[in-house]
Amino acid sequence: MVEAFRVSLPLVHAFQTSSHRKSHLEHILVRVQDADGEAGWGEIASPSDPYYSPETVDSCWLMLERYLGPALLGAVWDHPADVGALWAKIRGHRFAKAGLDIACWDMWSRSAGMPLARALGGERKAIAAGVSLGIEPTVTELLAQADRYAAEGYRRIKLKIAPGWDVEPVRAVRRAHPDLALHVDANGAYTEEQREVFAELDRLGLTMIEQPYPPGALSAHAHLQSRLETAVCLDESVDDLDQLDSAIELCAGRVLNIKVSRMGGLTTARAAHDRAIEGGWRVWCGGMHEFGVGRAANVAIASLPGFTLPSDVSGSDKYYAHDVVEPPVRAIFGGVPVPTTPGLGHEVDEPLVRRIAAATLRLGEAAVIVRPGTSRPA
Repeated sequence: MVEAFRVSLPLVHAFQTSSHRKSHLEHILVRVQDADGEAGWGEIASPSDPYYSPETVDSCWLMLERYLGPALLGAVWDHPADVGALWAKIRGHRFAKAGLDIACWDMWSRSAGMPLARALGGERKAIAAGVSLGIEPTVTELLAQADRYAAEGYRRIKLKIAPGWDVEPVRAVRRAHPDLALHVDANGAYTEEQREVFAELDRLGLTMIEQPYPPGALSAHAHLQSRLETAVCLDESVDDLDQLDSAIELCAGRVLNIKVSRMGGLTTARAAHDRAIEGGWRVWCGGMHEFGVGRAANVAIASLPGFTLPSDVSGSDKYYAHDVVEPPVRAIFGGVPVPTTPGLGHEVDEPLVRRIAAATLRLGEAAVIVRPGTSRPA
């Protein structure tokens, strides 16, 4: 059986990026259940607005109902890494695929009696947590946010930047916190003609400059990286492994932001981790403001050994007053514990989800798997 729920949660603090301002988020939670009654949960954290991505909540819902969900029903597989083959001929739609992929990993690891992190090959007991701060109305308000999260022990602060909001606010935060790991994220808002902004930012001791140019501009990123001491980090430029190979070959950066939701799920995210490390790049786990389900999946993938930079796995309370999982994901003075119980390590508040869902989808009776007698090596 495959079920899906459209759920909207208000943000405790409106978040502004270079392209839009958000006060609430609508995601799709998916539940997959096998013939023996074992269930797993996943999350489709796609944007609601096509300005950011053509894969919106509406398009993901359609893909679930017509293609991806039906492909999973009745399928036989013995490991979640095999599930992607069921929809290999369906191009794109990575956000929708990610939700089902996470749910299958959760279901399988629960049935195998192991934590999801261990099923993926994770080794860490806790994840170094970073926090992302949006574009605030004033520098004073930005500094108040930075002071708050630095005091809470977050190991890294990421600042969203855009033309007209870049060097001055970043310099102010750096002066206030000279020893804090700090990096900036442009979400592709700049052109090559504006590269002098990055020359100035290069002097501020940043960990990285994330996605300065639009996604397809790999050559521009490579040229910029050759001019900077600060590492260029790619985010929207790398949705799949082929794009990652191209980026590595062109030396278009030195750091990769791995987002489970954007890359189509845990299976591809794990492969991207391996390939980036082999190519000499550093990696960290980014986020899409996921609810607790997707946030728990991020914690699991960030436990892999190559994730040496603080990740966007901040506590649920930074974004949501009441999350959909129990216990909520918590950051304890800059670190998020990796669950040791089977699956995601968090239980979905199913009555709440069913009550607040704006729409519900139910397909079939069982998504069949072959239960593992012993755990398959990661």
